[in-house]
Amino acid sequence: MDFEFTTEQQLLRDTVAEFLTARYDLEKSRSVARLGAGHQPEIWRGFAEEVGILGASLPERVGGFDGGPIETMIIAEALGAALVVEPYVDTAVLGAGLLRRAGGDRAEDLLRGIVAGTVITAFAALEAESGYNAHRIATTARRDGAEWVLDGAKIAVTSAPLATHLLVSARTAAGLSLFVVPADSAGVTQHAYRTIDERRAADIVLDGVRLPADALLGADGAAGDSIDRAVDEAIAAICAEAVGGMRRVLADTVEYSKQRKQFGVPIGSFQVLQHRMVDMYLELEQAIAATYLVTLKLDADAPVRARAAAAAKATVARAAAFIGQHAVQLHGAMGMTEELAIGHFFKRLTAIRYEWGSADQHIARYAALTRA
Repeated sequence: MDFEFTTEQQLLRDTVAEFLTARYDLEKSRSVARLGAGHQPEIWRGFAEEVGILGASLPERVGGFDGGPIETMIIAEALGAALVVEPYVDTAVLGAGLLRRAGGDRAEDLLRGIVAGTVITAFAALEAESGYNAHRIATTARRDGAEWVLDGAKIAVTSAPLATHLLVSARTAAGLSLFVVPADSAGVTQHAYRTIDERRAADIVLDGVRLPADALLGADGAAGDSIDRAVDEAIAAICAEAVGGMRRVLADTVEYSKQRKQFGVPIGSFQVLQHRMVDMYLELEQAIAATYLVTLKLDADAPVRARAAAAAKATVARAAAFIGQHAVQLHGAMGMTEELAIGHFFKRLTAIRYEWGSADQHIARYAALTRA
């Protein structure tokens, strides 16, 4: 099988990397994440207008470049290597995937807004009793004349404080459905907070939120398959993001081991530490292979796609734990300071381990799919 990128894909990778090297300062992004708005609007505009990555995987009819899963993987890996906090996966992968499959004028308008950088989405799916099962929800939507009325509560909605629009799953009389809710709608209350990896999230209460008829995305009661596929696409993207982060962490650790001296020699000369870094490299290579697999299987039949997503998430979660923890240990006390990038990467890799399901949950998912 040929794993070489096309000329266009290599150009995309190089363009994104060059943009981030020139424009994305880690210290500034951490400061904005901790004390500011949570992201840099000028960087988001740059993503849209200068490098075009927000529409790289979207159809030409909405202003995109008609790319696919491989382009998304390339972009997500580059963003992960730069530790970007801007909501690329939540908007350009998860939100765009839901909107693209829903179809209709409202969805198309929002997709054009995503490509232009004027629309940021957050998927409000999980609830207190959901675990990581996006189908296990109690939020309801009922008709009242020409309107829909939503009631319920969602938890841990990543990027919600930054979003212009929330994509909310709810139960109707017909089944699981999806609605677009402007973030400033009456009846929407957000309890925002900063996560351990310095991103923004919120718990959301929906209290009698009234929406027009076209707020329903797709057919009434038919959102289940679309949600499953969009979540698997998001899992593939965050696996690629983790690969980018782990590449950077391993490279920084190897470089540090050449400079840090103990007993008058670089610690990288100690065989036991060399073996440790080789083990980190092997974990990274397995994570890369699993990420390639799920990326290539996203257009396969649902059971095949789901097994690949479960395998990738479990593999990447294990690798993220191993590489992150050993990188911190090899850096000693410096590993968790604000001055070094390692501590920030460690926090993000830790969060990715549990985003859309832990390793244990995806191992159980894979087992269930294999039995079926």
